[in-house]
Amino acid sequence: MTRPYRSVLYIPAANARAMEKAQALPADAIIFDLEDAVAPAEKVGARELLTQALLADYGGRARIVRINGLDTEWGAGDARAFASGADAVLIPKVSRAADLDRVAELVPNTPLWAMMETSEGMLNAAEIAAHPRLAGMVMGTNDLAKELGSRFRADRLPMMAGLGLCLLAARAHDRVIVDGVFNAFKDEDGLRAECEQGRDMGFDGKTLIHPAQLAIANEVFAPSEAEVDLARRQIDAFDEAKAQGKGVAVVDGRIVENLHVETARKTLARADAIAALAG
Repeated sequence: MTRPYRSVLYIPAANARAMEKAQALPADAIIFDLEDAVAPAEKVGARELLTQALLADYGGRARIVRINGLDTEWGAGDARAFASGADAVLIPKVSRAADLDRVAELVPNTPLWAMMETSEGMLNAAEIAAHPRLAGMVMGTNDLAKELGSRFRADRLPMMAGLGLCLLAARAHDRVIVDGVFNAFKDEDGLRAECEQGRDMGFDGKTLIHPAQLAIANEVFAPSEAEVDLARRQIDAFDEAKAQGKGVAVVDGRIVENLHVETARKTLARADAIAALAG
């Protein structure tokens, strides 16, 4: 059963109260952030605080630690501190597979995730996704927009090339991939629209900057009741057709072949995983 990543919430590692509250939030995963969310003077203290916080019970939530880059004075220490004790280590600004190699030496056993937020990273998405230690990819759309010099558009047209390249790479190598953040956390309609766009594209979930965004992301990235019902009927109809020696079935006036049944089984597995996490 695949772990769901519908909602992936950033929490500053310097904020002890926020980390404690996160133990009860309905997030599928938490990114404990040692990088952008922590001021330089607080970096070492935040690392020590997070080490203690991760001893707490976060239930079924995936615990991902975003370390500082190895080109900073804190990166190597972060990597060593969380070589164990977290479910994954997230590396900022990954531009090529070699960036993963450097961290892999310091973190020999914990899965690695890559922040995809540079122009070079977009162009090298395939080699990054192919890295044997990589488990997941996170789109860093704010940093990417800065590099591109692009304007904000609700349809995210300037982002489409980068988003698409990373999605293709992730799917080619069976990696988790989650969409970038939506900055206007009070704009529920805008968040829903961007979540729907990301779900339509094929993302597993969305990174979030505020707990108020969790409910919408969890809803949009979960199979709907209609999708679950259709999946079950497709599987049943195809099984019946096979029993009759046929290679295809028809459901709601549409042909159902083996490829549709594979998708249907994934839909049901996803729904089961979400139910298990909620339980």
